[in-house]
Amino acid sequence: MAISSYARWMLAQEARSLLTRLRRVRPFVLIEPMVPAAALPPSAQTAIEAHLAQGRRGLHGMVTAFLAWLQGPAARHASAAEAQRRFTFLRLKFNAGLTQFDLFNDVITQRSEHKNGTWLSGLDVVSADALALPGSYYRAPPVICYLDRGPGAAIRRARTRLPGGGDNPVAIVRVPRERMVGSSIASSLIHEVGHQGAALLDLVNSLRPVLQSMQRGGGSQGTPAHVWRLWERWISEVVADLWSLARVGVVATMGLIGVVSLPRVFVFRVNPDDPHPAPWIRVKLSCALGEHLFPHPQWRRVAALWESFYPLTGLPPSQRRVLLQLEDSLPAFAALLARHRPALLRGRTLPDVMAVRARQPRRLACLFRQWSRTPQKMYDAAPSLAFAVLGQARADGRLSPEDESVLLGRLLTHWALRSTLDLTALCGDVAQYRRPEYRSTIL
Repeated sequence: MAISSYARWMLAQEARSLLTRLRRVRPFVLIEPMVPAAALPPSAQTAIEAHLAQGRRGLHGMVTAFLAWLQGPAARHASAAEAQRRFTFLRLKFNAGLTQFDLFNDVITQRSEHKNGTWLSGLDVVSADALALPGSYYRAPPVICYLDRGPGAAIRRARTRLPGGGDNPVAIVRVPRERMVGSSIASSLIHEVGHQGAALLDLVNSLRPVLQSMQRGGGSQGTPAHVWRLWERWISEVVADLWSLARVGVVATMGLIGVVSLPRVFVFRVNPDDPHPAPWIRVKLSCALGEHLFPHPQWRRVAALWESFYPLTGLPPSQRRVLLQLEDSLPAFAALLARHRPALLRGRTLPDVMAVRARQPRRLACLFRQWSRTPQKMYDAAPSLAFAVLGQARADGRLSPEDESVLLGRLLTHWALRSTLDLTALCGDVAQYRRPEYRSTIL
């Protein structure tokens, strides 16, 4: 039965309603109030606005094409059911497209919150520093942060598919509110940044054949094949932990302990279907990697602390056996990760390009003593180095949680302010902001 004039009119009204709602979706730069220091990095703001503008144009084109079809000769021979089917799919695509606006809206709205907005801008600077590698190995995308509930962080990586279509123009890191503000936030934040860095270097795909070779007996003698199968299953999370550890040292391990300190049943659970290693062995691996990258007695001390929190006594024999087999493989696995040379690093290892020799515990402790005498040097340091130094001082008992929180709050504000003023200086003649009296306005 051909579509009636009433059905055609009704569907046209609904389609025009979609266009009306679309016109109310305004660029964020017109609707979100925030102080300049809390604003997104310009590259991120531009990428998001361009992506959403393209999406709005696409949605507008889809709706107008439907209206044209509805008023054209083809619709006269179609049934009302066919017209309704077309509109239903149109509305589903329309709503999926609008979810992208909501996704970025959740991220950007927090920038108007007092202090949190500026701190988030500071975390953007930390993320960019943690992702940057000297040597032009890749073109790093913008990274933006926002706060959410829960103990763990998460990332929606740049250049991955978004709901409603299109690739994500920026990396979005969800940071747990309960970690603001302490040095352990670096563990969560830089772990997620590590996922983005690993994707840019194709680390997971380059390591899988190596681990598969180990399963076939090509590696450490005496290590069962199922142990290497588990490491292959967990490799995505492992390389992100390695990235965090290489950037900020022991604070990565201490922060990890804070996240995975759960009831015993979860800490010892080995689940081959879960991309995350069992928490017990994950912390032990972090200590083994730390010992390999940054030789120091602290790693054995942290590992012993973890074992005292979660002794293996009382576990079923089969579960205990798997965990001990995994533990036995840690030295070989840590060495394998540290020596791995992915193609995109052009013959170098990840520890090489991340300059871990410059972040040895004793050097970090020395920097903390220098910064205690000359605080300005702390504000001039790279953000990830600052987190590493303060995290080491906290682990050494030289920095209290209260003082750590105050210092990091000041640093995050400083980094947000500095990045904003540096950008302003590039956009105009504002040389006065570079006078010495402006350098320590928040010390």
